[in-house]
Amino acid sequence: MIRTARVTGLLYLGLALTGGLGFLLIRSQLFVAGDPGATLAHLIERDGLARAGVALELLVVLTQALTAVWFYRLFRTVDAFAAGCIAAFGLVNGVAILSSAALLATASEIALHPLGDSAATVQLLYLISGHLWTGGALFFGLWLIPMGWCVLRSGWMPRPLGLLLIGGGAGYVLSPLVGYLVPQAGVVADLLTVPASVGEFWMVGYLLLRGIRPRSGSPIVAAWQNHATTSGERPSTSPT
Repeated sequence: MIRTARVTGLLYLGLALTGGLGFLLIRSQLFVAGDPGATLAHLIERDGLARAGVALELLVVLTQALTAVWFYRLFRTVDAFAAGCIAAFGLVNGVAILSSAALLATASEIALHPLGDSAATVQLLYLISGHLWTGGALFFGLWLIPMGWCVLRSGWMPRPLGLLLIGGGAGYVLSPLVGYLVPQAGVVADLLTVPASVGEFWMVGYLLLRGIRPRSGSPIVAAWQNHATTSGERPSTSPT
């Protein structure tokens, strides 16, 4: 259990790093809102950076998919339905980012090999990519809610962490809805995601530094040990 928890934490950390570097750092150096000519010029001048952005989005997809299935592996004995929801919602978000990566790759190719109005096309592709991230946030929020539920039900982690994940997930779900329905409320939409970010980093740190703290003799631990025995894993309730 401890090994599974720490692998999950490492994968989640990889997801956070690749997402932050790709979407927050690299995109801001390439895409200029309202200026297709500038975006096209950046893609031509910084072709290597643009390709790195595509590679990072593919790594987001990889780490998102692996984190989703490892969370299922970690929590399946706690609540199989909730664990399945974590995996399903995470994978849907991964598909959204995969679509975004394909659009960014197409934009880079068009920038180097012009086709029609390249500036307008590249700008449009980046806009669609950004909206895929916004829409995908809906499912990213949804995956935090069953994750928080599993934290509460298992008792393996601090109860406030579970509550924060559920509340943060709800905020993440509301954020794109508020952003689209009330465009002038951009700051409010951004603030709605803050609790989720705090909960995510807390989860990553807890998994990496402490693993999980199963209560010895609980039905959940017994179910895990039974599964580990039949699947060839080394069962353990030790915190180390």
